Amino acid sequence: MSKKRPVVVYGVSGYTGRLVCEYLREYNVPFIAAGRDGKRVREVVEKIPGIETADYEVAEVAQDVHALTELFRGSRVVCNVVGPFIKYGGPVVEACLAAGCHYTDTTGEQDWVLHCADEWGDRFGKKGLLLSPNLAQMYTTGEIAANIALETPGLDTLDILVFWKGLPTYASTQTIFTILKANWYYLEQKKFVEWDVTARADVVVPGQHETAIAVPWGGTAHPVWFRNDPRVANCKAMGGVLARPVMEGVVQTTQMVKQNIKPLPLDQQEIELGKIAATLQASMPPRENPRVNTSLDSVYASGPLGRKHVVIHGNCNYKQTGMLQAYAAYHLLQQAPQRVGFASGCQAFGHHALLGQLRSFGLVMNPIVTMHE
Repeated sequence: MSKKRPVVVYGVSGYTGRLVCEYLREYNVPFIAAGRDGKRVREVVEKIPGIETADYEVAEVAQDVHALTELFRGSRVVCNVVGPFIKYGGPVVEACLAAGCHYTDTTGEQDWVLHCADEWGDRFGKKGLLLSPNLAQMYTTGEIAANIALETPGLDTLDILVFWKGLPTYASTQTIFTILKANWYYLEQKKFVEWDVTARADVVVPGQHETAIAVPWGGTAHPVWFRNDPRVANCKAMGGVLARPVMEGVVQTTQMVKQNIKPLPLDQQEIELGKIAATLQASMPPRENPRVNTSLDSVYASGPLGRKHVVIHGNCNYKQTGMLQAYAAYHLLQQAPQRVGFASGCQAFGHHALLGQLRSFGLVMNPIVTMHE
């Protein structure tokens, strides 16, 4: 048995990486905090509350397959928080495969989730390893709600809404603009149908009188997770932040992208989108406040003769992400996942188990379930 610390958190210089480490400490899991800038990683880790009681080390590593493989070898789980993942994730996944490590990440990018499934899913499965991109509040908490809805047989259509209050981190901002150049899909009768990049809807938000603006948000991961689920024929998800002025800006941006950027070659699209992203959120946002930073995941499930509505109210979506990542590592160190290869958080660990962990840390309320038959 290797004496090396069993979990590597790659990308600790950012906001979310810090939270993953914080929750690994609470689960008493030893970890390696890694990143491309060791000095920056150490500065971030040393500010984690209670870090003096954690069993950890700091590692600086280059962003290439060989260096990452050497770092990962001997560990068992890698939590990757370096996004945008479609740009930076490939070497990390390859290194996990070479080193024999389970892989999880916090992506919200549908194109990356699809790429993981197609490129590495079978290879991880043959090695008995888990490949679980998008283990995060966006969109695992919504996936939990969807699975609660699907506990009632005969409901085959999912209409999903994901909202939160707060500011995106620097990496999240970069990701938002990266996915604007991708194609986005929803699921209709088991086939992917492409969204228009300018799609939007005025939606009724459970728990408040004011409506909100929702957008496809890159398509979300939900249609990917449910495309091979025999219970589900249709899956459409939208979401955003609850601040209406912010979403009005998002709508204006997508319209500009469609008119001015989409016609450009892909490499030029990325350059132009990067310029826009650089003008926005560029510093680490303040630590979340549960009285301010709330989350909401709402799922309408329907079938020919049935209706069910599941709502999960929560707080601190980045903390939810940190906890979900830490619990996944904690679980994988003790027991094999329910599914190896490409799998979502709920498919790998069970939706009730994940809900129980979120509840135990005070991050979500009990789901509100309404049934119409």
